[in-house]
Amino acid sequence: MSDRQSSVRTQDTAAGEPAPGSVSTTQAIPGTGGLRAQGGGLPTGTAGTPTGSAPAAKKAQGRGRGGKAAGRGPRRARLQLRHIDIWSAFKISLVLSIALFFIWMVAVGILYGVLSALGVFDTLNDLFGQLGSASGSGGGKDVITPGIVFGGAAVIGAINVILMTALCTVGTFIYNLCSDLVGGLELTLSERD
Repeated sequence: MSDRQSSVRTQDTAAGEPAPGSVSTTQAIPGTGGLRAQGGGLPTGTAGTPTGSAPAAKKAQGRGRGGKAAGRGPRRARLQLRHIDIWSAFKISLVLSIALFFIWMVAVGILYGVLSALGVFDTLNDLFGQLGSASGSGGGKDVITPGIVFGGAAVIGAINVILMTALCTVGTFIYNLCSDLVGGLELTLSERD
C-alpha cells in the first residue's frame, strides 16, 4: 500500500442491506499500517454498520483524495532558518562565482566586438600613437589589443570569483552567529491552492 490514504467500498447485497461484517459506506483507510483493507480491520457496530458517522467518512474520503479537507485553505507552517552549513555555502558560492565569471567574459567579448566594429579602438590607438610621437617616443604600436582587453577582464573576473566566494562564506558565518544570539530568519511556508 502507499503512504497516502485510500478508500475502500464493499458491495451491498441484493436485498439492499449490507452483508454481515461488511461496510456499506466509503471509509478512509490509512496506508501506513494500522487498519488494513481486510475484513475485521474496521470497527463495526451491532448490525455490521460502521461505528463512525457518514459525514465523518465523507470528510475522511475528501482528505484521502486531495490531501486536505474540503473547504479548508492550504496548510501553513512557520519555520526559522537557524543555521546554514558553511561548507555548503562555500561550495554554492564558488560555483555561482565561476558561472558569473564566464558570463562576465562573454559580456566583455560582445562589448569588445561592438566597439571594435564601430572603430572606437582604432581611434584610441591612433590618438595614443599621436601622443607618443609628440612626446618623442616611437608610437607605432597599438595600445589597446584584444589580448590586453581579455587579459584584463580575466584578471578582474578571477579577483571577483575569490572575493565573492570569501564574502558569501564570511556572510554565512556571521549569519550563524547572529541567529544564535537573536534567533533565525522566520519563514512562513504554505501549500499551493
